[in-house]
Amino acid sequence: MIFVIHKHDASHLHHDLRLEDAGALRSWAVPKGVPVKVGEKRLAVEVEDHPMSYASFQGTIPKGQYGAGKVSIWDRGKYELVEDSGNAIKFNLHGRKAKGAYRLVKYRGGDQWLLFKVKRGKKND
Repeated sequence: MIFVIHKHDASHLHHDLRLEDAGALRSWAVPKGVPVKVGEKRLAVEVEDHPMSYASFQGTIPKGQYGAGKVSIWDRGKYELVEDSGNAIKFNLHGRKAKGAYRLVKYRGGDQWLLFKVKRGKKND
């Protein structure tokens, strides 16, 4: 399965983490960027799923449209889903910048999650 991380300069500069899931890109806005070092964590706000075609999108979303601003691809590659319990998602990213084991954990209910870069375990989980 694929992942893409967009750098999105909309009302605020942030990254969008997108993971392929059931024919769409499940998406989270990450205001302070995707962590690249073990132990780092970031708030990630789940947003609407995006179509698979969005995996290659780069350009400018016009003023007046949702998400208006410049969008570029910060990283992309393949990922392995390790576990999805509904409240926690474990996955491994294989990109140029984002590599290794990550976890998304539901935080405060609703659409808020915490995104962690974690040390990969012996069983590659």
